Order: sequence, then C-alpha cells, then structure tokens
Amino acid sequence: MFNKIKLWKNQNNSTSLREKIEEIKKLPIPEHVAIIMDGNGRWAKKRALPRIAGHHEGMKVVRKTTRLANNLGIKTLTLYAFSTENWKRPKNEVEFIMKLPEEFLGTFLPELIEENVQVKMMGYKDQLPLHTLHAIEKAMEETKNNTGLVLNFALNYGSRAEIVDAVKQVLMDCKNGILKESDVDESVFSSYLMTSSLNDPDLLIRTSGEIRLSNFMLWQLAYSEFWFTEVLWPDFNEEHLLEAIQVFQNRQRRFGGI
Repeated sequence: MFNKIKLWKNQNNSTSLREKIEEIKKLPIPEHVAIIMDGNGRWAKKRALPRIAGHHEGMKVVRKTTRLANNLGIKTLTLYAFSTENWKRPKNEVEFIMKLPEEFLGTFLPELIEENVQVKMMGYKDQLPLHTLHAIEKAMEETKNNTGLVLNFALNYGSRAEIVDAVKQVLMDCKNGILKESDVDESVFSSYLMTSSLNDPDLLIRTSGEIRLSNFMLWQLAYSEFWFTEVLWPDFNEEHLLEAIQVFQNRQRRFGGI
C-alpha cells in the first residue's frame, strides 16, 4: 500500500476520508476506471496563467489519483493523456505536454516499482518525440513484471483510428487464411484493439463539465458507467474519485438485460 503520509499529505490525516475509503472498500470496486482528464487549460486561464501551468498542475493530480486507485484495489487506471487530435494545439503547448512523461516518470517511477504498479501505454508511438517514447518505454520495461495496478496511459490515442486499424488487420488475416469470416465476433474483434490485454472500463470519469467521449475508447465503453463532474482536472482530488466510485456502487448494471 502506498505510504499513508503521501496519500494523506494534502488531507491533514483526515479521519473522515480514511473512514470513507474503508466504507467504499466494503462494496464492489470498479476493476477498470478510465478518466478523461479535461480542464487544464481553463484552470490556468482562470488564474491568468499560461495553459502549460494547468498541464503541470494536472500531472500532480495524476500522481495522487494513482496512489488512491492503488489503495482502493482498482486493477486498471486508464488516463487519456493526449489524443490524436491534440496535435492541432499550439506548438509550445504540445511540446510541453510531450515533456511531461519524462518529468512524471522520472520522479514517480521508483515509487511505482516499489508499489508493484505496471505502466502501460496505448496509442500511436511512431508520432511521439523520441524523448517521450523513451521515458514511456523505460517505465514499461522496468515495471513489466509487476502484478498490481495497471497504470495505462492513452497517449496519441484515437478510438476511430484504432477501430479502423483493427478492421484492416481482421480483413488481412481473413485474406491470408489466419482467420475465417465466421470466426469474427465481438470477442475476436476486441483482441485486435489496443486494449486486448485489458478488461473494458467499468467506470468512465470526465472532468471539466464536458459531456462527450472525445474519440476515447468508443468500442470499450459500450457498457461502462459514466460520471461527469464540473471540477477541472487540476482541482480533482481524492474526495471526487471516491464520490464517483460511490455513484458507481449505487448503480445497477444490466448489460442490456433486466
């Protein structure tokens, strides 16, 4: 379990928060939580700061959220860090974002290793700067044998492109006799996606008040529970994550049944 001093350092050892965590643990915890981390730019603008300041502050929230997710026993935490459409943003902002994995993993990787967290990434690597890719690949290599929480970064990821590429690969395998058309079902198709080694998310969280998926895991989120909040990502804290999980625990998941 992550060091309690670190987990509670911004909560002044709040007994009520610890009690809430223990209560939440008594009910089923979502195995896979996915988060669209939105609102960094707006957070910075409200404070008359450059947009990059919001991204830097948001990185600190990633660390806190990862610690709590691990404490709760969540098995996979997928974070939408950068989309295939985000390249349209100003050059200086993109360059700053691409430096964040180095800074984040450079300081946080030892703790992730110690706490048995496995780092993964889904997305298109070929467009990433080498320094970004090297930081991610180093973290993946050094944590590949860990068996605890999977911290999965969606970096240069776009769901439509992922689905189109999967369709192309299925067609190619059918053409080459590796696969029969009659074999293709939802399970087989899912195995061609970037999330083939992961369960579909049980819970999707999106911050900043926007109510859309923004090309994120369109196939995988078919039966996920959604939780939207007006809170901007840099202001997202442990209480917000616990609230989202409590809402999840009070919903009935029917998967199309009764």
